[in-house]
Amino acid sequence: MDGTTVTIDPHVHSEGSYDGREPVELLLEHAADIGLDGVVVTDHDAIEESRRAAELAPEYGLLGIPGVEVSTAHGHLLAIGIETRPQRGQPLETTVERVRDLGGVAIVPHPFQRSRHGVKRRNLTDCDAIEAYNSMVFTGYRNRRAKTFADVERYPVVGGSDAHFLPNLGRAHTDIRIDLDEASLDAGSIDGGDVVDAIREGHTEIRGKRTPIHRSARQYAKGAVRKATYLTTSHMPFFPTLPTSMRDM
Repeated sequence: MDGTTVTIDPHVHSEGSYDGREPVELLLEHAADIGLDGVVVTDHDAIEESRRAAELAPEYGLLGIPGVEVSTAHGHLLAIGIETRPQRGQPLETTVERVRDLGGVAIVPHPFQRSRHGVKRRNLTDCDAIEAYNSMVFTGYRNRRAKTFADVERYPVVGGSDAHFLPNLGRAHTDIRIDLDEASLDAGSIDGGDVVDAIREGHTEIRGKRTPIHRSARQYAKGAVRKATYLTTSHMPFFPTLPTSMRDM
């Protein structure tokens, strides 16, 4: 069995996220320009723009893969390869099972980072993969800790940009090896399902580098303002470390 490698940024936010601003068309165009094979738009608890991005992706020569970043009762979870948003506020394990039932892969982003709603170590008992490299961290310590945990627990790893603004897209990404059966599959027929299966099987390699600190700080600051505005205008309580206390949409 032969194989090919596709390069994906699996953690990107659009204007469909309360703390994002970029239209999906611009994200797709930029992804194609910098040589990615695909991006997964993972807006916070919203999947509409991600579905639209997946539909438009072939027009830009990209793989179309929908997803969402779900606020679980124990922290954030990337659900990649699904068309339906899981209910937020549920226990992590329940959400992981729901993602699998929907045919997707459940990836824990920026684990152990309380300020970013990362899942705590004691609650991380089941998932399909770990985001072991997030380009938005200020130092390498958090990524090293995530990678060590994934290695010890034998979880597949991915890297993602966590970009909320266009210049940060692709700063970190994942090379994913897709096995090709010569009798039934060629590189041109690879789809999002093949990517999901390959992540689950651990055929991944992290690429990229951290976003410069001044860019990360700017993204955090602008994101905090957008989130506060969103919560205020939505008449929702603001709990910095408990996003699941938000009223369901």
